[in-house]
Parts: sequence; C-alpha cells; structure tokens
Amino acid sequence: MREERRRRKLHLSKIYSFTCGRSSLKEDYSNIGGRGYSRVVFCNEPNAPEAVLQNYPDNSVSSTKYTLTTFLPKSLFEQFRRVANFYFLVTGVLSFTDLAPYSAVSAIVPLIVVIGATMVKEGIEDWRRKKQDIEMNNRKVKVHKGDGVFEHTEWKNLKVGDIVKVEKDEFFPADLLLLSSSYDDAICYVETMNLDGETNLKLKQGLEVTSSLEEDLNFKDFKGTVKCEDPNANLYSFIGNLDFQEHQYPLSPQQLLLRESKLRNTSYIFGAVIFTGSDTKVIQNSTAPPSKRSRIEKKMDKVIYFMFCILLLLSSVGSIVFGITTKDDLKNGLMKRWYLRPDSSTIFFDPKRPAAAAVYHSLTALMLYSYFIPISLYVSIEIVKVLQSIFINQDIHMYYEEADKPAHARTSNLNEELGQVDTILSDKTGTLTCNSMEFIKCSVAGVACGRGVTEVERAMGRRKGSPLIHEQDNGIELEEIKDSNAKAPIKGFNFSDERIMNGNWVNEPNADVIQKFFRLLAICHTAIPEVDEDTGKVSYEAESPDEAAFVIAARELGFEFYKRTQTSLSIHELDLVSGKKVERVYKLLDVLEFNSARKRMSVIVKDEDGKILLLSKGADSVMFERLAKNGREFEEKTMKHVHEYADAGLRTLILAYRELDEEEYKEFNNKFSEAKNSVSADQETLIAEASDKVERDLILLGATAVEDKLQNGVPDCIDKLAQAGIKIWVLTGDKMETAINIGFACSLLRQGMKQIIIHLETPEIQALEKAGDKIAIAKASRESVRRQISEGTAQLAASSGTSEQAHALIIDGKSLVYALDDAMKNMFLDLAIRCASVICCRSSPKQKALVTRLVKSGTGKTILAIGDGANDVGMLQEADIGIGISGVEGMQAVMSSDVAIAQFRYLERLLLVHGHWCYRRISLMICYFFYKNITFGFTLFLYEVYASFSGQPAYNDWFLTLYNVFFSSLPVIALGVFDQDVSARYCLKFPLLYQEGVQNMLFSWRRIFSWMLNGFISSIIIFFFSTKAMELQAFDKEGRTAGRDILGATMCTCVVWVVNLQMALAINYFTLIQHIFIWGSIAFWYIFLMIYGAMKPSFSTNVYKVFLETLAPTPSFWLVTFFVVISTLTPYFSFSAIQMRFFPLYHEMVQWMREEGKTNDPEYCDMVRQRSLRPTTVGSTARLAARNRTSNHR
Repeated sequence: MREERRRRKLHLSKIYSFTCGRSSLKEDYSNIGGRGYSRVVFCNEPNAPEAVLQNYPDNSVSSTKYTLTTFLPKSLFEQFRRVANFYFLVTGVLSFTDLAPYSAVSAIVPLIVVIGATMVKEGIEDWRRKKQDIEMNNRKVKVHKGDGVFEHTEWKNLKVGDIVKVEKDEFFPADLLLLSSSYDDAICYVETMNLDGETNLKLKQGLEVTSSLEEDLNFKDFKGTVKCEDPNANLYSFIGNLDFQEHQYPLSPQQLLLRESKLRNTSYIFGAVIFTGSDTKVIQNSTAPPSKRSRIEKKMDKVIYFMFCILLLLSSVGSIVFGITTKDDLKNGLMKRWYLRPDSSTIFFDPKRPAAAAVYHSLTALMLYSYFIPISLYVSIEIVKVLQSIFINQDIHMYYEEADKPAHARTSNLNEELGQVDTILSDKTGTLTCNSMEFIKCSVAGVACGRGVTEVERAMGRRKGSPLIHEQDNGIELEEIKDSNAKAPIKGFNFSDERIMNGNWVNEPNADVIQKFFRLLAICHTAIPEVDEDTGKVSYEAESPDEAAFVIAARELGFEFYKRTQTSLSIHELDLVSGKKVERVYKLLDVLEFNSARKRMSVIVKDEDGKILLLSKGADSVMFERLAKNGREFEEKTMKHVHEYADAGLRTLILAYRELDEEEYKEFNNKFSEAKNSVSADQETLIAEASDKVERDLILLGATAVEDKLQNGVPDCIDKLAQAGIKIWVLTGDKMETAINIGFACSLLRQGMKQIIIHLETPEIQALEKAGDKIAIAKASRESVRRQISEGTAQLAASSGTSEQAHALIIDGKSLVYALDDAMKNMFLDLAIRCASVICCRSSPKQKALVTRLVKSGTGKTILAIGDGANDVGMLQEADIGIGISGVEGMQAVMSSDVAIAQFRYLERLLLVHGHWCYRRISLMICYFFYKNITFGFTLFLYEVYASFSGQPAYNDWFLTLYNVFFSSLPVIALGVFDQDVSARYCLKFPLLYQEGVQNMLFSWRRIFSWMLNGFISSIIIFFFSTKAMELQAFDKEGRTAGRDILGATMCTCVVWVVNLQMALAINYFTLIQHIFIWGSIAFWYIFLMIYGAMKPSFSTNVYKVFLETLAPTPSFWLVTFFVVISTLTPYFSFSAIQMRFFPLYHEMVQWMREEGKTNDPEYCDMVRQRSLRPTTVGSTARLAARNRTSNHR
C-alpha cells in the first residue's frame, strides 16, 4: 500500500519539456552497425551463443598498479628507473668480479634492503587499492535469473544483456538501458555527483514501449536487441536503437543510466546492462592523475648528478695518478712499491701495462666511491613523507566536526611543495563561500523587505566607516540572537521582517501582490517534496541550492508546497480574505525549464477558478524587457533594489506573471507540442521560439535576493596568507559585481585600491553584437582587450615609485578569451602579477585551467589551486598543488586533488604550519644526507691518496655496508618527521616565516654547497687528525703501532660520532624519539663492533676482536675519538653561532625572541612582524595599515 501511495503519474510531454529527448534528435542514427557503432546487446539473453561470441569484458574493475604476476618485474623496473638505484645495481654486479674493493655480499645487501623496503611500501599501497576494488566488485544487485525471478548477485558477475533491478539510493552497477521504473511512464531521478560533482537531480525516462514492464514477472519472456555505439568516454551522448516486438525504437542519453550514479526519489528501476567494467563511460573517463613532482625532488636529482660528477672526477684523478705511479714502479730494475711485487704482478698493478691498470683502477674507484651517493636517500624520504602525511591527516585543528571531515593528504609526494606556494588560484562559490543559499531579502511591489545584513554589507560598512552597520550589528543581530533562542535557525532561510512574517503581510497596502509573489515562489520550480510520515514536516529535493531556498522561504512565509503529482501541485497557503490556511491545488500544464541561454524559468498552471497563469522568474537582463506596459508599475523601484542587492553580494531573480486566456494557451500548446514532437535538428530552436512568444507582456511582482555566505574564517585566512607574501587570485563563474563585492568582504579588495577593470561591455562592442558580424566582433574585442591591458600596464608604471597605492585587476570571461591568446597572454600575465589581487569573473572551467597553466609556466613559481566542484578539476590538475574542498558540490574536486580539506580557512594551517615544517624538514634532511655521505666517502678517497691509490678501502666491508642503513639513517628520518624551527603558534603569529620556502632559502645551491663543504671539511679533519695522532708512535702500552684495521675502526668511530652529533646540533626541537635514534645509533655502532668482532675470523676478517682486545682497553682511542669529534664540529658550531648572532634568518629572529621572553612584548613583536607587511598586499591587516597611512597623510 505504501508503495502504491508513492507511485505518481508523470509524463514528460507536460513536465521537464526541455530535458526530454534533447540530445538524441541531433544525432545521426544512420551510422548504427557501422564503424564505431557496432555493439550488439541481447537483452535478457546474456548467455546466448551470439552474446558469448561478442567477448565483452566482465563487470569487475581494477584500479591497481600491479597484479600478482606483474608486481615483481614492474616494481623492479620502477625502482631501477632512478639513476642512483641503477648505479648501485651496476656496482653490485661488478662486486662479483676481481675489481671489487669489497665483498659482493656487502655491496648487494644494502641495495636489497633499500629496494625491498620501497617495494613493500608500493605493495601495501597497491593492496589498499585492491581492497577498495574488491569492496566495489562485491556489491550486490538484483539480477534476473529466469522465469521472472530476481536474485542478488555481485556486481562483478554481471554480463552484458543482464536485466537488473536497482532500488532507491543504490548505485547503478554498470551502464544500463532504462526500461521501466516505479513510475508509470518509466521516469526516474538520478544523482550524478560521483560523475560531474553536481548535487542536483537529473531526470531520465525509458521508452514508452517498455514502460509497462513494471513487475518482476513481466521479464519472464522479455527479449530485445540493442544496437548502439561502441564504448567511449562521452558522458552526455548515446546513440542506438532497440529492436523490440519487431519494431525499432531510437535510444538517446535520456535512457542511459551511468555506472556510479545513484537512484534517488524513485522506488526501483529495471534496466538492461549495456556496458560493463572497463567499457563503462565512467571508467573510460578515468585517466591517470598527472604525475606531479616537487621542486625540491627535481633539484635533488640535479644534486645527485652533481655528486656523480664529483665521483667521476675523483675516480679519474685517482686513476691517472695511479697509472703514472704504476708506470714508475719498476724503473731501471728498482722497485719503488716493492710490496706490490711489480716484477711479477697481475694486470691490476703491472708497470708494463699502466694504461690498462689505470682503466681497471677507475672501475674499482667507481665502486669504492659509491658511498658519496646516499643509497637510502629515496626510501628515507618516502618514509618521512608518508609519516608527514599521517600528521597532516591527524591534525585536530583541520578537522571539521560539523561534517565529520578531517584533512586528507591524498598524495605524500608534494608535502614540501606546500611550503613554497607563491600564488593561490581560488574558486569562489563553495570555496570562499558556503554554496548554501539563504533567502535574506526581497523586493515586493516596489517595497524592500528583509532586515538582515550580509557579510558584504558589513565589509562595505567597515570600508566606509558607516555607523549604520555598527548599529545593525549591535541592534538587529541582538534581536536575531533573541529570536534564535526561541526558534532554531532554518537552513536556507535567513529572512527577518515583521511586516511580512507571521502572516502580517495581509495588512500591507499591496497584500494581493505579496500573495502572488510568494505563491509564485511556491509553484514556479521543479523541486520534489518529501513529507516525513512521523513529524509531517516537508523537505525538498531541488536542482540547485537557490531553488531550495525559494521553496523554503515560501513555506516559512505561509505558502507551503507539500505535494506534486503528474498534473498538479498542492499548496497550503494563507487566504487573504479569511486569514486562515487553506489547501489549494494548481493544475500543472507546462514547465519551461531554465537554461543558460534563456536565463529564466516558467510554469503554466490552472488555478481552482479556471484561470490559466504563466509564472516566470529569471535574470534581470532578460525579464525587464519582457514586461507589459501595464506591468511596469514597480519597475524603477525594483531595479534600484536589485542593484542594491547586487552591491551587497546577493544573487537576484526577477519574478513576474501573466494571465493567459484559453485561446492563447491553446495556440501556444499546439506550437509547443509540435516543436517537441519535431524530429528535425532545430527542435530546440522551435521550442525556444514557442516559449519566447508566450513569455511576454508580463506583470512585475518583485525580486528575490539570496546570499551565498562567506565560509567562517575566510577573511582572517586570506589576511594571514597575504601577510605570508602569498598572492591570491579568484577565478569564478559569477557576475563581476558579485565577485567584486565578495572581494571586498574577504579583504582581497579595499577602499583606495585602484581597480583595473577589463571588460567588453562597451557601446561599440554591443553595437557590433547586434549587427551579428562575428569576425568584426572578434577583431574589435581583441583590440579592446589589448588596449585595456596596455592602459593598465601604463597605469601601474605611472604609479610605481611615486605611490604606495595597490592595484587590483578584474577581468571578465569574454575578455579572458582574448587575453589568453598566444599573442597577448604574456602582456596579461605581466599586468596580473604586478597587481596585489586578481579576480577573473564569468570564467569557464577551461579558462580556469588555462589561467592556471599560464601562471605556472609564466612565473616558474609554485602555484596552488583550490576548488570544490567538478568545474574546478582542470584547474586542480593543472596546478602544482590541487586542494579539494569536500563541500556540498560532490567529490569530483576532492578525487582530483592532492590534498582535501573541509573548509578554506584550514588552508592557513596547512600552508603556514605544515607546509613550512615539511619544506624545512625535507630541505635539511636532503642536505644532511649529502653531508654525511661526503664525510664518510671522502675519507675513503683521502685514504686512497695516503695508500697511493691502491684501491684498498680504509674500512671493513660491513662498515661500508651498514653505515647508510643503520649507523646514520634513523636520526635523519626522525628529523624529517618531528623537527620544528618554531611552534605552530609562532608560524601563525609571524607569517613571513613562510617566505623562507617561497624564496627557497633552505634548499638553495648556496645552502647545498655549504653543507657539502662542511662534509669535506669534516672528512679532512677526521682523516688527518686520526692518522697524525696514530702514526710514528706506539698505539698501546705494549708498544704496538696502529695498522689499517685499528685506523679504519678509529676513523669510522669518529665519523659515526660526528654525523650523529652534527644532527643533534642541527635539530631545533628534540623529542624522546630523536634522543633514542641519535644516541641509539652511536650505541649500536659499539654493539656491532663487539658482536661482529667476536665472530670467527673467516667472517669478521680484519675486525676480529679489534674493539674488545685493542681499542677499548686503549686510552688513546678514546682520547683521539673525543678530540677529533670536538675539532670536527667546531667549524659548524662557530659558523652557526656567528650567523645566529649577526645575520639571523627570520626563523632565528623568532627563536631569539622566544628565548629572551619577548613574545608578549607588543612593540618588539610589531617590529619583527612589520617585515611581513608590504604596501601592495591584501587582507584586513593591510587594509588597516592603508587606513593608518591615509590618516597620517591627512
């Protein structure tokens, strides 16, 4: 019974007349069966021999990178594409030859550990993707098993031709041909949020010939053949026909239900599977996200190439010297290096073949000096970035409790890039604003109604210093607070006016107009009511937030729309005569839908008195010209109010109506029906012409104004980002007036800021547009834009150096078309980057992406794009970093982003705190890696020089092997995860800290070379101090001198101490983990020496009991270690102390202030913070500074 109550008879011939069949009529069905249109589907016969021969893919999907068989080869290929890993593979292979200066095992083990760790990480990430695939493929859907019986089966088991039954709020498992639904005429409502990000419902309708298949048993003997286009990525086209009961019926996108969209407001549908798995349109559209690498990572590759050059240089120099020395080993019968037996030597030391010996030595040297290249660098960075991402995800300060949405770093590759952003390109609606429309004001019968104050009005009041706003803030808002205590706020309704509320409008002079106004809001829409059976409350599913706000406003003001049938709309409304609520039913005759060309929407209804009414709402640009002479009574006042509302940042629509007589409606209906039933390509034009004729001679009722409110914290966030030196551009599809006012509200614009406006709304262009000469329009528009850009550039040049006045560039979408031309885009970019803020209005998604590409390529700086809708995807993917707002416009932007956050305000913490920390950590981490490897590797070279380039390493094989893996890697990982130069509070208090990343101060070539120099100096001190302290004297009390084993162990001990204590000096923020890793690495070295030295000599070789029996009991070993370590660290410590005292970086200034306890001294803080303010910046702080400057000038 409940099911029966839900069934409604809706016929598209009457409702949604523009949606029905629109796409199909333009398509050419003559291609079916030919190339690109060869697909044949046997409905309800998936296992028929003809169907099996088609060999269509199954319905399972896979987003994994690897399979069980391809994991090993593909993963190994990925790892050895990195030049460093490939180099270590080559040296590992060579280690099996006689050329190797160390054992093969010691060379291969670290490579296996590093490659293995990375492959495990890759495997874990791919397994997570596999689990998501399994979850999706194992979803259940009802499928026809025969004899009219439907049973649940998994999505992956579906075949082309299967008949499925999808129920309300379920996803479609494949691309389906809609056959019938719970509605008599086979319509259903579909939510496509997962496909295009749009939350409004789409209407689909099956063919009339299959609409009667409403019950399971109807499919017992159902047979049909579909011939259609081959799989493709076009979401909005579908060409095919259905052969059913010996007739052929054309199919259009109106009958196609796409995988991943959801059935809404419809109890169930029956559909035939057309495309499965990889053939579905959503999978055809899925492209691999663009590969993004951070600037630091790209620069790191260059540093590694530089290290390769050093390695080759050292190898070449050593080999040349070795060749010359070897040639002189046997001269006139005298043997200089007699211990090498040059008279009976192998080729490696043969004086008779010095050139060959030098070549072989160069290969040996390439293997020996491989320790200049940090083998664990890549895997360490990947581990650190994953851990950094976890900290970002777990940050409670970026958790949006209202929607239960934390921040989510979807990729860890770009963490440090968050600390180098130069320019932010932001969407407006849903990103800066809430995309949650509220009905706040209206103009009815020439009277402005609504006492609310918008965010923009508050900003304008502050801008102008208006006392009125303060009065309103203090007065009306207090009233609203009192009211809100009595009544909970209503989503979509923020209207307050005692003249209209609580039925008081009946006492107003134009009560009849007010009645018609709100009645129009309650009737003129395509919303669907849902009545809660328990509470009786009515909620609405609407195509847009604006439309929902209108219906809610009508409900709250006494005109409650509560029921829609196929042919009627039912409303509870206040009767003007009796003053009581009555039920009125309006017969629905036609709906003329809104589209971007018409800019209006109308319904034609018949009331209970038999009057036929056309109710219309639309943009002021099209509605005022359609008014009748006797319908313009309130035009002047309404137009004035509309301009005021636009200035207040509100979206406005004009409401008007007219009464039609029977003959007039009959004439329209005939033309309209004829147009709809036309099969010509100009069907849309015919429908538009028929609608245009009837939507004339309207009588004006008034205008509505809804507010898309700024998100909480947006102005403060923009202020902090501007103080950090980040430039902010807004790219929006909104009107210029609205965008400008939002700019003022969030302090991107301010009073006194000179606006450079580029637009094409000039009389000359408008005249050409009326003439319709497209070539002339394009030429004139291009010249106009060029002229305006040149004038703006001249204006900037004239004011530079003479005034501190900031400039803002505002450009509309039409002008942007020409500004992005190859011949003009550099001029446009040059003008834009010199302005304090840039606002691009009426921008299309493609233009957003093109602007992003232009700024990224033109400036060479890090560009961040942030948006929330499907129209922002191109911009997010084009930018260096894409930030998706997980708002109300679906998940398309989030799925295409690198980082997802719930509110724009969290961008402040993401960049200024996490971005700054990640940039600093990764920069210092990489520099330190090269430092520790040079310190270790250069001692090998110096020993080579000392040993006349004999190719003999100073250290035992396992010292070499474990140095990078265990003795020095863990502290640097801890630094990359935990270190902080200043706390989060100071990052936000002193935003200029962020400029260290933008200017790349911590990973400049100067900084990299200074760390390398530190490594060379440390290596020289360690080598010479150790050798000089041990040569030509007894090492222990028994009078033994130090050999290679003792010298090597002592030097390696010094190296381990130095690199770990160097890390301790570089760290700003110690945690228990860092202490454990630093002191643990040093302790592990001594434990290793004892355990390894205690093993049998055949395994421990020249380290056998060296530590326990020789080094540990000898005081000179401990003295040498102590003095060498102190001497080695002294240059770095001295340099750091001098820089900190006399040439501090910005973070060091803040550290000084913290240490001296001046963080709460306003004067000192202002002095430090003053460096972050520039006269051309934006934000509330800059606005206050500009106001103070103006006051001082006066």
